[in-house]
Amino acid sequence: MAELPELLILAEQMDKELELRQFQGGELRQEKSLNLPVEEFLQEISGKKILKVYNKGKWIFIQLSDDYHLLLNLGMGADILYHEMGRELPEEYQCLFKFTDGSSFTCKFWWIGRAELLHGPELAEHKATKDLAISPLDDGFTREHFRKLCQSRSQIKNLILNQRKIGGIGNVYIHDILFQAKIHPQKPINTIITPEVDKLRDIIRDNLKKAIKLGGLAYEKDFYGENKGFDEKHFLVAYKEGEPCPECGGTIEKIKTGSTSSYICPHCQKL
Repeated sequence: MAELPELLILAEQMDKELELRQFQGGELRQEKSLNLPVEEFLQEISGKKILKVYNKGKWIFIQLSDDYHLLLNLGMGADILYHEMGRELPEEYQCLFKFTDGSSFTCKFWWIGRAELLHGPELAEHKATKDLAISPLDDGFTREHFRKLCQSRSQIKNLILNQRKIGGIGNVYIHDILFQAKIHPQKPINTIITPEVDKLRDIIRDNLKKAIKLGGLAYEKDFYGENKGFDEKHFLVAYKEGEPCPECGGTIEKIKTGSTSSYICPHCQKL
């Protein structure tokens, strides 16, 4: 499942590649993935130009002319792929968006992806995105900002995964983030002292920057269909149940944490 590093890379590639491309039709095969009927969706988007592409949380925002916005949510995973004029299209996709210059891009949602077309006033009230928090890589994600978020009795993992508190982190990168901070995922936030909070904030940012530098997760394709280099050898404890801890040599465990699982070293991350 794509998280902040992969979405940021994808949005930057789309922004650079698609600037001022003008939509000219397409094919929408799965109406359940849309917020409008197929014909209305295609009619409304036709003729619109792409002005800017960026990500917010786990959504891709495509700002269009005439105060429209195309929003893409990759759900539990998706391939968003660019196609030059004349290139053979993939057999499977839910959405095909064509441009006047003959190029196009497709969206193949693995599970529960979305493509929504909104007019300007609708964006501010869009239920799924209006309350999304800032990214940990934003300038506003300061130590002071994170300290305020940590004034809670909930568990630390729940806070980090809450998209209304911190935008873009899911259940992939969080395992190594908490391991490096030596914090158990179920540790109550209000029991973490300020120096540990500051360290955790810095570790979050450093881990995400490292993943971006490596090109994102190896099993997630970028806009050009390429897989980059962040794979299992870069993980410390994530998805390494039964293997030795890289710090103490103890055995890495997989535990249940609410609706998700967590990979921890029980010696380094005491509850």
